[in-house]
Parts: sequence; structure tokens; C-alpha cells
Amino acid sequence: MNQLDFAGRTAIVTGGAQGIGAAIVERLRASGARVQIWDLDGSPRVDVSDAASVETATRNTLKELGRIDVLVNNAGIAGLNKPTIDYPLEEWERVLRVNLTSQFLCCRAVAPYMAKAGYGRIVNIASIAGKEGNPNAVAYSASKAGVISLTKSLGKELAQTGVRVNCVTPAAAKTAIFEQMTEAHINYMLSKIPMNRFVHVDEIAALVCWLASEDCSFSTGAVFDVSGGRATY
Repeated sequence: MNQLDFAGRTAIVTGGAQGIGAAIVERLRASGARVQIWDLDGSPRVDVSDAASVETATRNTLKELGRIDVLVNNAGIAGLNKPTIDYPLEEWERVLRVNLTSQFLCCRAVAPYMAKAGYGRIVNIASIAGKEGNPNAVAYSASKAGVISLTKSLGKELAQTGVRVNCVTPAAAKTAIFEQMTEAHINYMLSKIPMNRFVHVDEIAALVCWLASEDCSFSTGAVFDVSGGRATY
């Protein structure tokens, strides 16, 4: 594991209790960062899809850590695998709330403190599905496309504040989220990856942590692929 210099830096990772988020937390801590995990499965318990919960967590994190230098918006769900014409409205709303609204809420809560400090790094976890649109995953694909646009908008708004906002668009990784998908959908995703394997969580974490570092100084509102050759733009 290559080390980055996060000495004296503080970070929030949403959905950091397992999978991609846990790999990001591990890498940040190994590089010297103090990390607060915002997750439903943890202590403190934070529901990032709820505005009041996010505001409370922000105040508590500032009280505990003194500052917030890095925000990684990783929390997300897959949702059902169904054709769009059969997709339940309540499931659409649930996926959008967890995958997209949560990132908006966290950015809205944390960005003002970063801007005031004159430094910050926000890294949003999107997906290659947000670029291409996966069949039978309309809510997931749409939510991740929204994350890409959220990143671009906020990156432009904060461009002169010292805060950098970027997102990554990974191919699928073998995590607990696979339990929410059908075998047919998993096989479809693998068939689209030229490297013929799923991305490893450590590979995603490596890119995320660079984007969260001081070295990422002139990239903002940008989209970084880690898709094994699947991305075409």
C-alpha cells in the first residue's frame, strides 16, 4: 500500500463500515488521517439520507475532530433489478434518496466549513452505470448519473475556495451489494469489463485517497474512471 501524507488531516467516510468504504477508511488511517465513519451500521449511527441526522453528525464530528478536511460520499445501495416499466415508485425513491440525496445532504452540510477553512477535498462515489445506464437497474443508474452532475456543479461553485470536488466511476466490485443483485445482472456487468474481472476495493480506495489528498490540487468537478477498460468516455 502506497502511503499518502494525511498527517493532521481529518476525514468523514459515509458507508465506511464495510466494502469499498472500509477499504477507504483503512487506507486513510494508514496514511495518518483521523477518520469518522458515518454509517447505519456503526457508532455513532448516522442516516445519511436524513437531513437532521447529517446535520447532527456534522456538529458532532466538528466537536470531536475540530475540523473536516475530507468528505468521501460512499454510502449506497443497488436497488431492485427490474425493467423500468415494472420498477416500483417506492423503490425508485428509496434508491435515489440513499444514493443521491444523501450525497447532496452531506455536501451541503460539510462544504461551508471547508470553504471557510480555505481547504477541503470531497470525493463522491458514482459508478460506470451513471455514464452508460445498466438495463434493469434504472434507479441505480439514474442516481449515479445524478452524482456525476452533483460533482460537476459543486466543483464549479467551490473552485476558488480551496475545496476540490471530484467523483470516481468504478466498475462493479464484489462486496455485500452483490447480494442485492440477480445473478444475471452480475454476469452482465462482468461481460462489459474488458479486463474480465471485477474491480478490487483496494484499487478504488487507492484512487479515492489520491483525490482526497493535497496532491489533487488542480482537478475539480471531474470524473475519474476505475472500470477495467469499460469506460468509453
